[in-house]
Amino acid sequence: MSIQLVTVVALVLVFLTATILPVHMGALAFVAAFVVGTVFVGESTDDIVAGFPGDLFIILVGVTLLFAIAKGNGTVDRLVQLAVRAVGGRIALIPWVMFLVTGVLTAVGAVVPAAVAIIAPIGMGFANRYRISPMLMGLLIINGASAGGFSPMSIFGSIVNGVVDRNALPSSPGLLFLSSFLFNVALSVVVFFLFGGRELIRRSGEVVATATAAAESVPVGATSLVGGPLPGPSTTAGGSGSSAGLSDDDPTAPQPLTRDNVFTLLGLAALAVGALGFGLDVGFTALTVAAVLSLISPVSAKAAVGQVAWPTVLLICGIVTFVSLMERVGTIDWLGHLVTQIGSPLLAAIIICLIGAIVSAFASTTGILGALIPLAVPFLLAGEVGAIGLIIALSISSSVVDSSPFSTSGALVVANSPEAQNDKVFRGLMVWGFSMCAVAPIATWLLFVVPGWG
Repeated sequence: MSIQLVTVVALVLVFLTATILPVHMGALAFVAAFVVGTVFVGESTDDIVAGFPGDLFIILVGVTLLFAIAKGNGTVDRLVQLAVRAVGGRIALIPWVMFLVTGVLTAVGAVVPAAVAIIAPIGMGFANRYRISPMLMGLLIINGASAGGFSPMSIFGSIVNGVVDRNALPSSPGLLFLSSFLFNVALSVVVFFLFGGRELIRRSGEVVATATAAAESVPVGATSLVGGPLPGPSTTAGGSGSSAGLSDDDPTAPQPLTRDNVFTLLGLAALAVGALGFGLDVGFTALTVAAVLSLISPVSAKAAVGQVAWPTVLLICGIVTFVSLMERVGTIDWLGHLVTQIGSPLLAAIIICLIGAIVSAFASTTGILGALIPLAVPFLLAGEVGAIGLIIALSISSSVVDSSPFSTSGALVVANSPEAQNDKVFRGLMVWGFSMCAVAPIATWLLFVVPGWG
């Protein structure tokens, strides 16, 4: 057996083992790199460690630490409250608010599972309170995370654009971001009408508390202007322009900004401006902002380090380290040559997209992107299909299946759904996620690969 085939078998075993058994894929990837590198390749540990992605490590730790601080001091909650009140609290718009907020978080650098972990508890709480389908709310949150996930500042975008740049392939980071965003918007429109959107529109007269409504709240037992008791948290007042009364702990009730909130908002703005306007490194800039916030308010930031997405860090660094070993022994070129031997380049392209979607439904998208895009590089260098189009198709196909309950984002939605509906949401996400394994590759192949983009 050739060394190239040994590394492929090892990578497949890593994915299968981590899918079937509760073993972390990143840890397995490091072990695989060590065993294959020392036993089959004869490399030293220094050679193996040389493939460790230090740049991605800094990005992941810096960004997740910053957002852990923002979550811990309540800044993220304040942003969501402001967004909900900005649309007047209209129930039909709340899922779209969650879509946009999650998309903005990932677009400015939040790791997709981290953004979903931040927004899912809030969004699913709204869904339970205002009788919104948990499938609708959950899928729009996941799609929102994917929509922003390929911005030039995001983790997904950094991985994809980094691979493209290193291999001197045609690139268009802006087009990748725009394509992913629009695809997820279109997908979310379908979700909206499949899972109760029409009913929410019919209830368009029902609103949740806004800043004005909260300011005009009256004691329990008081009567409304038209007579009768004011509705409670789970009741709705009929008729156009009516509002739903809320309890004092309602998440949309206006809250004053604290000093920590103000400094955190300034820090997030500095991150966005520094990365977008001045080209500063996202990871080091996020670490700098996080360190400053920790100095300003050490108490509120004390627990943030424990909230860093260490499992995601281990996953990505492990997979990329093993892929670096595969590159050194020539596996990437070998596999790329096999793909180019397929009679039809278009057939080879859709096979790559299908592989990305199916594997990502059970594993982490970040790990899949780190493994599959390098594998496709020799095929792209052959110039038989448009590089930009295939990269966009592969990126979208590998990310929209995060709705699978076996993926981190889908699991977070299931975990935060009402207890009585856990099983129903799990089954619904399983059907939807697996359907995306077929629908997304075909749709993106037709949209981006067949026309020959790039």
